[in-house]
Amino acid sequence: MLKAISGFVETLNGWVWGWAMIILLFGTHVFMTVRTGFIQRHTVGKGIKLSVSKDPDAEGEVSQFGALTTALAATIGTGNIIGVGTAIALGGPGAVLWCWLTGVFGIATKYAESLIAVMYRVKTEDGRMQGGAMYALSRGLNMKWLGMLFAIFAGFASFGIGCATQVNAIATVCKETLGVPTWIVGIVIAILTAIVIFGGIKSIANVCEKLVPFMAIFYVIGCIVILVMNYDFIFPAIGVICKLAFTPGAAAGGLVGGGIQYAIRFGVARGLFSNESGLGSAPIAAAAAQTRNPVRQALVSSTGTFWDTVVVCLMTGLVLVTTIMKNPAINADQVDNGGVLTSLAFGQIPVLGPIILTLGIISFAYSTILGWAYYGERCVEYFAGSKGLIPYRILYIAVAAIAPVVALDLVWLIADTLNALMAIPNLVAILLLSNKIVAETKKYINNLDAKDDTPVPVIKD
Repeated sequence: MLKAISGFVETLNGWVWGWAMIILLFGTHVFMTVRTGFIQRHTVGKGIKLSVSKDPDAEGEVSQFGALTTALAATIGTGNIIGVGTAIALGGPGAVLWCWLTGVFGIATKYAESLIAVMYRVKTEDGRMQGGAMYALSRGLNMKWLGMLFAIFAGFASFGIGCATQVNAIATVCKETLGVPTWIVGIVIAILTAIVIFGGIKSIANVCEKLVPFMAIFYVIGCIVILVMNYDFIFPAIGVICKLAFTPGAAAGGLVGGGIQYAIRFGVARGLFSNESGLGSAPIAAAAAQTRNPVRQALVSSTGTFWDTVVVCLMTGLVLVTTIMKNPAINADQVDNGGVLTSLAFGQIPVLGPIILTLGIISFAYSTILGWAYYGERCVEYFAGSKGLIPYRILYIAVAAIAPVVALDLVWLIADTLNALMAIPNLVAILLLSNKIVAETKKYINNLDAKDDTPVPVIKD
């Protein structure tokens, strides 16, 4: 029976994450880029500047930076480290370019989904901000049933992709590098998670504001050190990545590309998985931000995709490709395993390399646990009310405790499938509300200090 269920879920997972989903997501990225007048040109300048600015007089629960780091906590994860290696292993070095392009165009979708999350957010009677695709669908399009589906998909996905698989990654690396029994890791992570999530969004944002910059800077420094060590292969690597993104064949260093089909498939898929643009998760955190108008926070949120994919994933890709070119034997013997490939790359740094990678995986995975706990809470509250919060938190913590000692194959497949299914209602909201997104953008993009006086409706549980 279990084998039959696993087979069905695996087939369904392959379908929902197939070419149709990739085309739908990437197509939305390109469409929103055009509709917003290439909003990416404002992200690096205005967006980054706003992300470190405070707007305490604006309505919201946490700062713009707090909302951004909470979203980044859930977004920057093991996919940035191991996922890029897997993309190279399956799609060849050319997958790095397609992963990067997914991030560049995905900025527009992250901007759009965050804008409508703030635009259609609501406030609870005790003053907490609620928002996301479910509210955009119900308030903006009168499609509450579709909003309910999104909330259910996302709520249940949080247990797997946000919790169980992340704890398992931490437990595995702690056992392999530090010799710590996996069951101890599960208990420790469960306790640390409980301390944070019972404090709500302010507690989660407070931890993420400190953890995310540290973990990202620490990991990036490690990448820079490796690139300095491989400096004479950087420009050749860029050439190989661009060449094998469009053509099959071999290149210097024993690198082999599978052609444009495989490069696009695995590069785009890993890019989408990494930055979550279009999935509808990050806007849930954006809706809690203190912001004067929807465009301000949308710009801040869009920087998340910039940092996650355009910067971090690109650096990881260059690290891996230059390492393979410098050590051709790696490609022949190890490139079929993304995790091993990443370990070998960081192993080039004497003593500190494995430590950087270990701390990177632990901090990236733990931050994802916290970010997705918040996403799950908001979704559960949408379809079950505030009475569902305590049971959700208890179950989330229990999953964290047992994750290292249970088989996760089926859990991963189910969560991954739900993760894809939650994207569909979110993309419906983005596409059908695109005129509203364009109108709000024109209204505020050149006057970001203007205050939106539209009252935020108060809802009853």
